[in-house]
Amino acid sequence: MKTTLLSRAVFICAILCFMFSSQLANSQDKLINILDEEVQREIQTLKKQEIPAYYICYRVEENTGYSISSSFGTLTYSHENKSCRLTVTIRVGSSQLDNYHPVRGSSQNNFSSSIELPSSDEPQAVKQVLWNATNEAYQQAVSGFAKAKANVAVKVEEEDKSPDFTLEEAKNYIEPPIKPEDLKFDISSWENRIKKYSAAFLRDSAIFSGSGNCSYQISRKYFVSSEGDKIAQNSTFVRAGFSGTIKAKDGMEMPLYESYFAFKPEDLPTDEMMTKDINDLVINLVKLKTAPVAEPYSGPALLTGRAAGVFFHEIFGHRVEGQRMKNEDDAQTFKKKVDEQVLPAALSVYCDPQIKTYENMELSGSYVYDDQGSKGQRVDVVKDGILKDFLMSRTPINNFPKSNGHGRAMSGMQPAARQSNLIVETSQPKTNEELRAELIKLAKEQNKPYGYLFDDVVGGFTMTGRFIPNAFNVTPVLVYKVFTDGKPDEIVRGVDLVGTPLAIFSQIDQAGGKVETFNGYCGAESGSVPVACVAPVVVLKLIETQKKSKSQERPIVLPRPDSK
Repeated sequence: MKTTLLSRAVFICAILCFMFSSQLANSQDKLINILDEEVQREIQTLKKQEIPAYYICYRVEENTGYSISSSFGTLTYSHENKSCRLTVTIRVGSSQLDNYHPVRGSSQNNFSSSIELPSSDEPQAVKQVLWNATNEAYQQAVSGFAKAKANVAVKVEEEDKSPDFTLEEAKNYIEPPIKPEDLKFDISSWENRIKKYSAAFLRDSAIFSGSGNCSYQISRKYFVSSEGDKIAQNSTFVRAGFSGTIKAKDGMEMPLYESYFAFKPEDLPTDEMMTKDINDLVINLVKLKTAPVAEPYSGPALLTGRAAGVFFHEIFGHRVEGQRMKNEDDAQTFKKKVDEQVLPAALSVYCDPQIKTYENMELSGSYVYDDQGSKGQRVDVVKDGILKDFLMSRTPINNFPKSNGHGRAMSGMQPAARQSNLIVETSQPKTNEELRAELIKLAKEQNKPYGYLFDDVVGGFTMTGRFIPNAFNVTPVLVYKVFTDGKPDEIVRGVDLVGTPLAIFSQIDQAGGKVETFNGYCGAESGSVPVACVAPVVVLKLIETQKKSKSQERPIVLPRPDSK
């Protein structure tokens, strides 16, 4: 059986290598020429129409990969994935006012469509798809332009009179095809590992979901525009992890997750390290089953690096995405705070898609050119606590007329200003021990018997509109009470970290300790894009928590099949 599995793994890897490398070598550069020929042909016709198009771009994302998943020790999915998707952008009118102008009083629609492309070995078939997609996109653009012009005519004068789009010089950047040796992925080995990890969830019958997964993807992105851009860039990544959910007697469901990111499979943690992590995760799940439910709380808290990273991403990062400043339905928290202090003087925050690692930690928000053909740049958003810059796409705002390479979107969506690799640094780092002592000191000063330690969070959401409370909700999954009298830390459940942005930033006290990275996906108006957030441990003088929502379903009646 081992020989069969190994042969299968080698065979599939060989097929992947052959198919993808030969396709790259023989047709990938051909595809960019087909895209360029068609975009230049289409613009010549559309710019002569009554409502002329002044800009067209084609984005193509070609993915080849392999995904594996398991549940409670059993393989549930193991398949190759292939796709080649086209997204069309057409702008009509002029760069000053076009069909993507914000329509006040209406939600913005960044969705267009994602269309499967045939093999580039068939140029006429590809051109036929491009022609159809471009014609449909033009009709939608004309309709959108009419709505934008009408909205401008009937609404009050806009505060931000900057153009809707920046015109840029053409870029020519074509990376060579990925080499076959970069595609090595031992499928059989990872199937066995993922099954083993998910089998660990069988140890407690109250764990009603327990899964493992691994996904390896090789991507080649194309960007071609009527301005003359011709960009082709590659990326590879592998993500692995496991997750389990346990149910308490009161119906509350508590998930825990562990995930890993690397650019190549061989750079993931060893089997020994992952085995230790899954064992620790199961132990914590079992503790959560009988942990006390936390009551609403106001007091000091300590966020570990990974928790702090998500905290800054959700609460701060989304509010410095420049395109939001043009939407007058947005709260525009920081629009008029440039050169003002928004964070403690010891903190600096920047986004840099050009770096692939930080202190030997690989970062999933890395790229060379964004999804609007602009080169990704480091943006020093906050320097020594002072707000200096915004993350900009090719939608300018007052005093920020150019893109800095943060126009991003998933396939089928139109780009918007989004985060990349968000890095938080402190010029006055404290040790882990000093930060814990500070937490206890603050709790005593506030006459609290304990402070909170947020050890891990899974994500959250933030409201940035004007018509609802401008608040955030971060979702911790591993929370401890740190007692002032020296008692051992106590794990608790049912905690949501809530608040409003300006109030919570004013409560940041100290930072330092172990720097950690959260690699994940961010979902917003232009879809789901990979991001990373890096942060030190942070102490907050005052936070607020509320009880987490919980299921009202009765506890599971039937025992799990493996239960004795």
